[in-house]
Amino acid sequence: MDKNFLLILFYSASGSVKNLAHAIADGAEESGLNTKIRTVPRVSSKAEQTDPVIPEKNEIYCTKEDLIDCAGMAIGSPTRFGSIASPLKYFLDSTGDIWSNNALNGKPGLAFTSTGSMHGGQEITLFNIITFMLHHGMLVSGSPYSIQELHNTKSGGTPYGPTHVESFNNSSSLTPEEYIIAKSSGVRLAELINKLSVSDK
Repeated sequence: MDKNFLLILFYSASGSVKNLAHAIADGAEESGLNTKIRTVPRVSSKAEQTDPVIPEKNEIYCTKEDLIDCAGMAIGSPTRFGSIASPLKYFLDSTGDIWSNNALNGKPGLAFTSTGSMHGGQEITLFNIITFMLHHGMLVSGSPYSIQELHNTKSGGTPYGPTHVESFNNSSSLTPEEYIIAKSSGVRLAELINKLSVSDK
């Protein structure tokens, strides 16, 4: 099995985070790196299963094997009161066994998010995802100011990872700057993964 792929794990309610995920994938694939885009099921307030084990359409659900097998990952979530959305948090909280085996140690990672409004908690949500990565020993890759669009964006985009502000254009569609920041971050992450995979040979 080819394990030199980028796992892009996300949860999206309105489609904004999903659009960021696919923009990151565009960048990684442009750099010659295979990608796997995965999501997580919703969490119900009732103690019963509400989603099928296998989704009927769109991205399939992530497994722990996907985390273990990937060469690096990008993790994205909408912001919920300045934190990770419950469905993604529920999945990430289940990775204690992987943490105990250091299975993600040394893998590059990128965080991304979307908020409904400007100043809606983007950076705190990114830091929550980054904190998860650091606890697993991952190497965090952001979206540096060498990406020119980070200087020009009037909506989403941070040096800590790609973002989208939904109220800017009243849409889940990314602005041109948001798309390029996300795509360029995917390129950068793929280049880091490729360099590390070469050095391991």
